Amino acid sequence: MTRLPQGVLAIIPAVFAMALTDAIIKQWSAGISLWQIWVLRSLMVLPVLFVMARGRVRLAGAGWVAARCLALVAMYLTMYPALPLIDMSLAGAAFYTAPLFIAGLSAAVLGNRISGLQWAAILVGFAGLLVIVRPFGLAFTPVILLPVAAAFCYACAAVITRARCMEVAPVVMGFWLNIAFLGFGGLGVGLVGMLPPLGVDFPFLLAPWQPMAALDWAVVGLLACLMLGVSIAVAVAYKSPQPAVIATLEYCYMIFATVWGFVFFGEVPDGWTLLGMVLIAAGGAAVLLVPTGGRPMPAHVPERLRP
Repeated sequence: MTRLPQGVLAIIPAVFAMALTDAIIKQWSAGISLWQIWVLRSLMVLPVLFVMARGRVRLAGAGWVAARCLALVAMYLTMYPALPLIDMSLAGAAFYTAPLFIAGLSAAVLGNRISGLQWAAILVGFAGLLVIVRPFGLAFTPVILLPVAAAFCYACAAVITRARCMEVAPVVMGFWLNIAFLGFGGLGVGLVGMLPPLGVDFPFLLAPWQPMAALDWAVVGLLACLMLGVSIAVAVAYKSPQPAVIATLEYCYMIFATVWGFVFFGEVPDGWTLLGMVLIAAGGAAVLLVPTGGRPMPAHVPERLRP
């Protein structure tokens, strides 16, 4: 009996929860800094991940795991600051150019062969990005480039994972990633505390440590639960015999991000944004599903969906 239906039933809720997490962080960004979120969420998640790892947490291959963590920290540092400034549908569409970057980096770094059809699909995906960004239009904002940079960082983490971290269990990589979040969060809190007032109203990165009300603790707890739930669901999903199909379903994130953007913030994407989202999804899906004609690009469990 195929495990594909089980994988589909796992990845859809996972992507739904990931979009919800981003919406909550965007909603919360006006009061508490990203650094404080990272510190508190990681402190809640790390004991659970340590137990789930069942003694597999060790320093073997630590250099590559650390490089992967740095790439993912850079991804979040470019993705999350953009969320308070642009619509979620725009941020989600720009970020989901990541499979296109993964395909290019896999060819350049890992030597994976890309067929002519896949190169055409990559061009379609980037055409979709240009439709959304409209770099020469009056409505262009450079902030939209932040999720694109996040997509590139994600792709770097994916290539590192494929090349050097395939033997490391996902829960172990999740543990070390949260150690990185805890370290960078603590560093950010310390630096903000030492800085003089900058006269810039951007509390998501520049707010000092804030006292926590009961609702704040509840939100941090919800974010921690969502992170753990997503990580477990993804682990189940990628046991599917057709991981490329599962990876393609990740593009549902753009739908869920649009829904949550409307529910939380009343955001309604325009026609150009919707067209760009369709082109990006079509290009990315084709890259994942079209045969390479040679050695295939290996599927991966997406790092952003790990804890």
